[in-house]
Amino acid sequence: MTLMRLQNFACGKWVSSRGTPRPIYGATDGAKIAEAGSDGLDFQKMIEFATRTGGPALREMTFHDRARRLKALALYLQERRTQLYQLSTLTGATLSDSKIDIDGGIGTMLVFASKGRREMPDSHVYLDGPVEHLSRAGSFLGQHVATPLRGVAVHINAFNFPVWGMLEKLAPSLLAGVPAIVKPATATSYLTEACMRLMDESGIFPAGAFQLIVGGTGNLLDLLGPQDIVSFTGSAQTSLMLRTNPNIPKNGVRFLAEQDSLNASVLGPDVTPDSPEFDLFIKEAVREMTAKAGQKCTAIRRMIVPDKMLAPLGEAIAAKLARTVIGNPAERATQMGALASAAQKADVLAQVQKFSGEVTRLYGDPEGFEVVGADRDKGAFLPPMLFVCADPDGASKVHEVEAFGPVATLMPYRDLSHAAALMNRGGGSLVGSVITHDPAVAREITLASAAWHGRLYFNDRDSMGESTGHGSPLPHMVHGGPGRAGGGEELGGIRGVLHYMQRTAIQGSPRMLTEIGGVWVKGAETPKPPAHPFTLGYDELQIGHSITTEAREVTLADIEHFAAFTGDMFYAHMDDEAARANPFFPGRVAHGYLLLSFAAGLFVEPNPGPVLANTGLNGLHFQKPVSPGDRIYVRLTVARKTPRTAEYGEVRWAVTVFNQENEEVAEYELLTMVACGRQVR
Repeated sequence: MTLMRLQNFACGKWVSSRGTPRPIYGATDGAKIAEAGSDGLDFQKMIEFATRTGGPALREMTFHDRARRLKALALYLQERRTQLYQLSTLTGATLSDSKIDIDGGIGTMLVFASKGRREMPDSHVYLDGPVEHLSRAGSFLGQHVATPLRGVAVHINAFNFPVWGMLEKLAPSLLAGVPAIVKPATATSYLTEACMRLMDESGIFPAGAFQLIVGGTGNLLDLLGPQDIVSFTGSAQTSLMLRTNPNIPKNGVRFLAEQDSLNASVLGPDVTPDSPEFDLFIKEAVREMTAKAGQKCTAIRRMIVPDKMLAPLGEAIAAKLARTVIGNPAERATQMGALASAAQKADVLAQVQKFSGEVTRLYGDPEGFEVVGADRDKGAFLPPMLFVCADPDGASKVHEVEAFGPVATLMPYRDLSHAAALMNRGGGSLVGSVITHDPAVAREITLASAAWHGRLYFNDRDSMGESTGHGSPLPHMVHGGPGRAGGGEELGGIRGVLHYMQRTAIQGSPRMLTEIGGVWVKGAETPKPPAHPFTLGYDELQIGHSITTEAREVTLADIEHFAAFTGDMFYAHMDDEAARANPFFPGRVAHGYLLLSFAAGLFVEPNPGPVLANTGLNGLHFQKPVSPGDRIYVRLTVARKTPRTAEYGEVRWAVTVFNQENEEVAEYELLTMVACGRQVR
């Protein structure tokens, strides 16, 4: 094949290294396939380009604008992923492995795009939590808001997922409005470079939104400031070296780390060889050893099983591993490809040697295995290697050393507290899994081990048909872990976006908070709309538009009719003596849902118009009972607007119901879909 001479994407241009490039070798045959380097890059100019060009352009957009672009970019890459699959085989990845990397990255972008539209406002400020009442009368309030950092995000990624690793960090960063400089591991950077070329060619994001370094980072970290952030994935050793750069603590540079993890999987004590969970454990174990040739930060490294299950499980897993076809990832029959490089193969063998004195090999001789369609000795091939540690309490290295490849160790436990203790000896993990059909087992493990894990994955016969697997980080859920795993977080839905934003406590009057957050706060102005708000289109309604209705008397006949009609004969509505015995009621009172119905009758404009549907009701509170003879009226206020399509948007209304003494008796948020443009009657 033609030698690939990789380029950096800096300051909006593709730039070659000025020095001697580093050679990159193919995983399957060891042949030189590419050259990469970053000599001559001006990292200060890259930072300035990001912060002065990319950042302002991103922040000019709303969260929804950026979410729409994320979706467009994901779909653009999806249409061109075949060319990325072809390059991916050079990393040793099978087509299935490539889809985990490439399709997984694209899918992650789509999830963040969707969450950005559904869970974030169409504005520039994210409201983090409810309003806090800081004064008796409500004239002085507080609220936490989040706004984009004004610096650059430096994304340093590992070799095993050259596409997913980039896209899963870029998606929340760009959605937050923060530009990024991406540094992939050089060994597989040709795939990252190819993906970024597509991103650049798409023209979907503005110049400076992302840049790429395919060589070393030089003095880049020395130049970062308080508004910058580093997000790292890789080894604990490299993480320690980077995070202890004196400039990082000096300037308070945020540093997120996702690093080494000796993940464990526990077989519950309730599982027997004839239960579905037994086969499920074997399936999960083999998949995590062979997918991406075991080069996953979430792969199972320690399999913790009941004493009596050690032998049957060892035999079953070894038998299934023996049927795994190892070979050229381009061959259709291949089930497990090569490791990413010869250096990675050597490292795995070196790590295995460190704990070899504590284990016995059950399967996988690195000197005697078959490879299909490739030369075993030229490529970075290894067989899946399964070990058993008969004395996990007396062992130490097996709980400390990670062989980042197709390697796992079986070990027995006595009881659940022992199993949890063994899980926790990993010193902090990205994920731990438990295969059990007993919810009590799941609860006990959670209480004993959740503090040591970023994610706990429980699976059984009920969920295995749809579960995504022990080793699959999902964009909806937090990816990260304490201690050895780095102490950081990625993904987790909007939580991942907030890592790239500054949380600030805002204090002031309702009017101030309304203007800052774009959401009406109780006590702020309520301008009268030009017509009934239900006759105004989405684009005509303004935050704070409000009407106050006429009053309606609630009679005893109303209460009795509602009770008979609905069947709700609760004593507080029907028995005066019993109601008076209740400390909450002065006697017979109106049903809460009767009040809601009367409230709707007071504020609804009944004719066809822009309001398309009532889609929900949030935060309902009944504050004071309504007795027969009381008169109620309603204040209806536009509290929040969120566009959904070009034809309609969601309007959230603050609804407050008062009695004749102007006391609040009920309060809630009403959700409606409203068409754009005023409807002519």
